[in-house]
Amino acid sequence: MTSPAPSYIDLLPAPGEWTEADYFPFSERGRLVEPSDGNLEVVDLPNDFHPLILLRLALLLQTFVSDHKLGKVRFAPLPVLLWSGKIREPDLMFMSIEHASTRIGHYWGVPDLAVEIISEGSAYKDREIKLQEYQRAGVGEYWIIDPVEKTVEIFEARGNYESARLYAATETLTSALFEGFSLSVADLFAEEE
Repeated sequence: MTSPAPSYIDLLPAPGEWTEADYFPFSERGRLVEPSDGNLEVVDLPNDFHPLILLRLALLLQTFVSDHKLGKVRFAPLPVLLWSGKIREPDLMFMSIEHASTRIGHYWGVPDLAVEIISEGSAYKDREIKLQEYQRAGVGEYWIIDPVEKTVEIFEARGNYESARLYAATETLTSALFEGFSLSVADLFAEEE
């Protein structure tokens, strides 16, 4: 008697055994996924306001970075290898010219800036887990954008990311990474006309 054919689940790595080689063919199928410590995490798809905020920020940062020849701005989906076995896909990232050599094949190395826009269900992961991961990896600045509270929180890699700055909708954001750059937080969260 022959045994039944394996299901597609049987062909996938078991929990705790996912590798980068397993990840890339899976992620190229159109799902947002991140391998983390041997597991594959499926990322929740954002609502309509999330990509609008991302678009506004990406356009402003890209223009500034390009005008000042500072490096490259990219947004998800683009895998970032924080360390072996830990890949994240920040909503937006910046890599300075000085660190351009850390762009590796399918993915980037540790960026100078990682930005996460909180989606429904992602607040804990963005505020706790990714904060610790980006700090451990040496990301220079980590921005957490909260569309509900209409705030932007910036953590700088000075020691333990303890130097958080919280910008409310009435304030203008500045960054140590981008001298001369400023952004009206209200404009970032403005309703589309």
